[in-house]
Amino acid sequence: MSKQTLLVLAALGLAACAERDPVVEQQSEKRYQGKRDSKPWDNESPVAELRGGKWTKGNQASWEEQIKIRQLAQHEHKRIYQ
Repeated sequence: MSKQTLLVLAALGLAACAERDPVVEQQSEKRYQGKRDSKPWDNESPVAELRGGKWTKGNQASWEEQIKIRQLAQHEHKRIYQ
């Protein structure tokens, strides 16, 4: 191969590895922006068949207490050595 062919191949190879700047689109009001989430403690607790915890709807403290109990049940050392 000639020198010129090698130079062209090298230039094409380096051009293929170049990083392009991302194109930022303007936010459109017509685009779906997603549904607003509610607070987790504002939901009903799941049914017992799903092994859901019991908390009072709207009570953040009872929800946090249930999460702490759930986390303790998932801890391997506490589960194995009970």
